[in-house]
Amino acid sequence: MGAMSAQGGAEQRAHERTPEPQRVAQIGWFLVAVQALLLVFLLFLPKRTGLSEVWPPTVLGIVGLILMCCGLILTALSLLALGSALTPTPVPQGGAALRTTGVYGVIRHPIYVGILIAAAGFTVAVGSWWQVAMLLLLTAFFVGKALWEDHLLAERHGVVWYDYADHVGAFIPRIRPGR
Repeated sequence: MGAMSAQGGAEQRAHERTPEPQRVAQIGWFLVAVQALLLVFLLFLPKRTGLSEVWPPTVLGIVGLILMCCGLILTALSLLALGSALTPTPVPQGGAALRTTGVYGVIRHPIYVGILIAAAGFTVAVGSWWQVAMLLLLTAFFVGKALWEDHLLAERHGVVWYDYADHVGAFIPRIRPGR
């Protein structure tokens, strides 16, 4: 009886940690909406330089363009690497294997990193202090979103995810001595 109640207690705690699937889906879509809103604000806040005024290019314009291209390429590669596991929300797809190779073998959230690099490039190229503030807010948002997604992935994949997270950084690659 003691083993039964201990097991029942563990199941109860696991159930308390994660909301119902419908609630998780609602949170996922809410996060998508907030992300879209933050990106729209970033694009349409007052700028230091208009997009039509970046010719001839300045050093900041060139650096910003390079960052935007790098961020968009990383985002595209990350989306392709997910393949059939790609979902519009951060909620993991049922039955999909954890991606741990390619760009996902270097950082756990390469889509978020790619978007942040592109947003940083936009901010460098044309931004004002408004874009800098929005970029900081967007970064904080993605950190929170990644923590929530990590929680869902840990519950879905268990030990495999914990091993992966021990070796692969969320936003910054981990330097592994001896490799």
